[in-house]
Formats: sequence, structure tokens, C-alpha cells
Amino acid sequence: MGPPKGQVVDRNPEATNLSGKADREGIPNAWSKDRALARKVPSETAMPATELLKTPLHALHLELGAKMVEFAGYEMPVNYPGGIIAEHKHCRESASLFDVSHMGQVRLVGPDAARALESLVPVDVIDLALGKQRYAFFTNSAGGILDDLMITRRETDLLLVVNAACKAADIRHLVTNIGHRCNVQPMPERALLALQGPKAATALARLNADVSKLTFMTGNDITLAGAACFVTRSGYTGEDGFEISVPAEQAEALARALLALPEVKPCGLGARDTLRLEAGLCLYGHDINETTTPVEAALTWAIQKVRRTGGARHGGYPGASVIDGQLATGPATKRVGLLGLERIPVREGAKISDAKGHKLGHVTSGTLSPSLNQPIAMAYLATNHALPHHEVYADVRSKPQPMRVATMPFVPHRYHRA
Repeated sequence: MGPPKGQVVDRNPEATNLSGKADREGIPNAWSKDRALARKVPSETAMPATELLKTPLHALHLELGAKMVEFAGYEMPVNYPGGIIAEHKHCRESASLFDVSHMGQVRLVGPDAARALESLVPVDVIDLALGKQRYAFFTNSAGGILDDLMITRRETDLLLVVNAACKAADIRHLVTNIGHRCNVQPMPERALLALQGPKAATALARLNADVSKLTFMTGNDITLAGAACFVTRSGYTGEDGFEISVPAEQAEALARALLALPEVKPCGLGARDTLRLEAGLCLYGHDINETTTPVEAALTWAIQKVRRTGGARHGGYPGASVIDGQLATGPATKRVGLLGLERIPVREGAKISDAKGHKLGHVTSGTLSPSLNQPIAMAYLATNHALPHHEVYADVRSKPQPMRVATMPFVPHRYHRA
């Protein structure tokens, strides 16, 4: 099916900006209209319309009838004609294809690359085994998160995947701080596709059975539809799935081959956001940023013992003293999950208070969960109120909406670990 006549990018600033009035207020019965939900897709830093970039799959998105929006300086699909709810549910039940080519891919090459990278992140890079992948974050001198990223050890390099809105700053950060110790090579010639869902492995194995040998957070070189790809078994939905780095000029052919598989349908940014929120995963610029530390963000699971106080390679990265202090004594605020006790969605920026109206924190992401049919949110709360089952109130149109602190993920992860 071809694109609608006169297809244009949505220029409405509220379409992808949760700081807009409509998003602060929320929309009752938001799931009754995908159009309402499309207005809730979190944005990254937007660029003027004349400078919007396009991924190698742009023409395919239009051919499939995608609604296109500005996202991180790119023109990206927020949803296809079936709608966000259908896309979300298909990913939970089968396999969905996402275009994530706007994200940055970077190689670090050289014998000192791992040790050099450890000087910028509080995670264990040196001991990362060949073919293994690890979640990490760049930190600043105050312990704040400059960006979160994925690192994979390959035979000749470290492969980094960074967020779209941060990739230019991340590359400058790498070149400035460790460019003299290793070769920092951006990879704009590569596209990135994500195939996610419980039937993703079955579908992708139709193109190459070797993908079945991968387990969660591992990667390898695998040929798919004639393209030399690097495939990792990871993703951003909480489901089993794969991220596929492919030469840009072969990305469309691979995408078409994947979409031809019976399990696979296209999926846009709208469902990607609701899926990751159900999975309890952070979106940079919303749930984490340069003013939040990994400890406040409840990401301490990603800081290995070897990099903590008493570890063999303790410290040595920006903000180590701040993060060590919070690890020892606990943070003043903490990221938590919230379940709404009524059906009114709670959006980013909503104030969270106690029963007496005393402010406790604020919401960073929120939606009406398609899987649970219940409002869910992530928020930063004062630590003494960030306790499971503790009841708090979100300010929605000047009315307190009851919510309960909940353990994340909201929907159980289904990663393939063995």
C-alpha cells in the first residue's frame, strides 16, 4: 500500500514533545484513539524541518503508509495504518520490525580501546568476553548520565551503539578524551534494524539458522539476505529479539525480506515507547539525563564489583566519587515504577505528592499500558517514599490521581538467556 497523497511530516510541536500542555494534562480514554497516543511519543532534540535527516528505510516507510514525525533530527515513523495499539500487541505476540538507523554506531579500534573506554564509563569493559555485549553509560563530573549505550566486544574492535540525539556529542566526548589512545570510527555507512518479539528467533532463522546460536547480550557476524550483518540478541522491548547492523545500501532489501516473513510486521516509535515503558527501560532525555546519576536511576546493576569501592579497577571515571558515595549511603531520590489505580493516564512532568499534598517527586514517562490496560509511569521520588506498594498521588489537571509504587518491569522480560 502506497503512502497517503501529500504525505507530510507532523510539525505540531505537541506531537512529539511531552512538555506540551496536552501531555501534562493527559487524555482520558487515550487508547480509544491512536492519534491521541501518537501525540504522546517522547521526543529527542528536534532540528529545524529543513534539516531533517532520513534513514535508508525512509522510502519504505512512506510506501507502507507510515505517519512520519520529527525525532532526534530525523523523519521517523511513529506508526503505520494499523495503529499503535495493534503494533504493540503484535510485538508482544509475534515479531515486529523497527527502524533504529537513527542511532549512532561507533567502532573503537586499538589494543588500549577497552581500558580507554573504562576511563569514561563505570562498567567493566576490559573483562568483557569476545562476542559479549554490555549496557553502559557515559558520566560527567557530577555523576550524571551523558548518555546510555551498548558495548559489544568483537575480534578487531569494540562496537558502541549510542542514542540518536547524543551521538554527535558522544563522538566528540570519545575523540576528546580517548582519541589519543584508540581510533574512534563513526559508522554512518551502517543502518540498524531491530526485530523484536517471541517469534523473532523463528522468523530470523528462516534467513540464517545461525541466529539461533546467539543468547541474550551476545553478538556475531551473520549473513542475512545476502548482506554481511553484525547481529546481537538484545533489544528495547523486554521481548526476545535482535538488533541487526547492516550496510546502509542493503538495509531496504533486508527489511523487505524480513517483512515478507509470516511472523513479521512493521512497528513505529509509538509502540516502541509503550513497549519499553512496560519493560521498565529508560529513555535518555526523559528518565535519565545529565542531572541523574546511575544510583538515582536504579541502574546500579550495571556497575560491576570490579569498578566499585574495593574492586581491582575501582573509580577512574568521571563522577566516581559521587557515585561511590551514593552507593554507600543511598541517594536522596530514586527512579521507581508507578501503577495507576484509576484509568486516567499520567504523563511526563506530572507532580507526585503524598496524601497531604506535599511534593515527593515527578513523573518522567507515563502511558496507559496496552498489555495491562492500566496506567503505568516511571517517576523520581524521595527515597523514603519509594517503597513497594506505597500510595502516592499524581497531579493530572489539578486533580490528584492515586498511584501505587510498583516493582519494574511492569510486564515480565522474556529474554533468551540460554
